[in-house]
Amino acid sequence: MPNSTERRLSRRRFVEGTMAAAGALAASAAMPEKRAAAAPAEKLKPGSVVLFQGDSITDAGRDRKNGQPNNWTALGRGYACLAAGGLLADHAEAQLKIYNRGVSGNKVPDLAGRWQEDALALEPDVLSILIGVNDIWHKLNGRYDGTVEDYQTGYRELLEKTLAALPGVRIIVCEPFVLRCGAVSDAWFPEFDQRRAAARKVADELSLTLVPLQTMFDEAVDAAPPDYWAADGVHPTLAGHALMAKTWRSVIGI
Repeated sequence: MPNSTERRLSRRRFVEGTMAAAGALAASAAMPEKRAAAAPAEKLKPGSVVLFQGDSITDAGRDRKNGQPNNWTALGRGYACLAAGGLLADHAEAQLKIYNRGVSGNKVPDLAGRWQEDALALEPDVLSILIGVNDIWHKLNGRYDGTVEDYQTGYRELLEKTLAALPGVRIIVCEPFVLRCGAVSDAWFPEFDQRRAAARKVADELSLTLVPLQTMFDEAVDAAPPDYWAADGVHPTLAGHALMAKTWRSVIGI
């Protein structure tokens, strides 16, 4: 039998392989060819603004009173901060400005309500959005009654508004995800998968880059159980956030 060191090395190789697989999937299956060709080693122009938007997964405990870019507390303790650190280190010459404007509990209508101030006014060159889990979680808790169609229509309208206001923006749609543990039960399905499909459909129709996070976690559970990646099935652990950040950068090529 393999010893503990061999098992750790095996898991590490698996996660590295997962990253490559996720990037390949996004390049070949989830994205049209013209977007796949643009993914490897993309340069960021000097002064580029990168904005992470979404719910609590993106928020990750950020200091909302601190609106400064490239700041530890303002970027939170999750994948947005981890990805931002890598971007700032690898593109030091570009003098990037990276913001996190995720807000815990948000659904698509909540994003729409604060979009001018928290997105368009920042004039991002790269805009990454992860939204969708609360749109079903709050519905299951009886605090929201939005349908899959509402999610898809509202999301598309938000993205179309953004593309019209910021013609040069690169929008990254992060696929909503859950892991089957903690708060996630059979009651979430099949509707959650329908909402994931809606996000993918909107990204495809608008020729946007999709980061396949559900695919990534579905493969990652072969290396470690679901609660290793997200203890409650929704909010990632440190390992989960690190995997997200690595996949995010691999797929979009920066």
